[in-house]
Amino acid sequence: MPGGVDDPASPSGGNVYDRRMCEELAKIGWQVHEHAVAGNWPQPAAAARAELARVLAQSPDGTVILLDGLVACAVPDIVVPEAERLRLAVLVHLPLGDETGLAPSRAAALDALERETLRAAAAVVVTSEWAARRLVAHHGLTSGRVHVAAPGVDTEPPASGTDGASRLLCVASVTPRKGQYRLVKALAAVADLPWDCVCVGGLDHDPGYVEGLRELIEKYGLGDRVRLVGAQAGAELDASYAAADLMVLTSYAETYGMAVTEALARGIPVLATAVGGLPEAVGRAPDGSVPGMLVPSEDPAALPAALRRWFGDPGLRDRLKTAARERRTALDGWETTSRNLAGALEQFILEPGRAA
Repeated sequence: MPGGVDDPASPSGGNVYDRRMCEELAKIGWQVHEHAVAGNWPQPAAAARAELARVLAQSPDGTVILLDGLVACAVPDIVVPEAERLRLAVLVHLPLGDETGLAPSRAAALDALERETLRAAAAVVVTSEWAARRLVAHHGLTSGRVHVAAPGVDTEPPASGTDGASRLLCVASVTPRKGQYRLVKALAAVADLPWDCVCVGGLDHDPGYVEGLRELIEKYGLGDRVRLVGAQAGAELDASYAAADLMVLTSYAETYGMAVTEALARGIPVLATAVGGLPEAVGRAPDGSVPGMLVPSEDPAALPAALRRWFGDPGLRDRLKTAARERRTALDGWETTSRNLAGALEQFILEPGRAA
């Protein structure tokens, strides 16, 4: 796992997933040994590369090793030589080349490295059906070697909200991929409506992006309505969810979107861009109703239009809240995730082999 997996100042969906799988696999009878390798992944310095190489080299033949893709995918020179004697599975939270803001040449280089690593792995684990289709098509993987273990969620008490409409909540690290710039622009287009927006998420991943976002907020005169409160966890994050009326997530790329199900676990409707695995995370209530609004990512008018519908149609709000409460009762927990992951590992535990 990446070295910062337990850093409370840098929470992420991938870190939460990795931590919960270590805990949940142990609960269902697996013997789990953790290795967190500190480094600037996926571009590690020599010391981090050496540490990963040492961990793999010291593992006995036939050991089942699950590698976070952030650690493994860009270093096939370290991983591939061990793939014949170890049973290696790679957990891909986000394809490396899908990160927003990469130069085309850099994205292509990461793609090539990732492809080499994944084709050598005995199994690839992803967090959504969309991600499975994406990797099979993009990297030419055998579909039988790609397994889905979607993130679980802990059901929480229903959110009380504010007045039922006006408190918007965005939970996402403040980075280009999460799309906070376009969220602020959409909010500026509906500045006449009675909203306020709390943005929860780490502010140290891309300082230049954060600075530009603050300038954009001030440019539109929204300094008292859009609050960047930084990373939150535990009771502090619970309080932010409890006060929310609508969850907004305007990402450019997501393999799943754990913040979406965290909101739905509290009965909070969701407004999100229809990218990657986000439609899967939003899902449907048992009666087939959708607990939120999905808007096309490429249409800049879609977000403000959806916000106007939210505020202007009380019947729509009631329907979405009802669907969110029903979806809340149907969400899978982390035990389901761990059993799906265990099933993926068990399929190759007797025969390591290569993925073609």
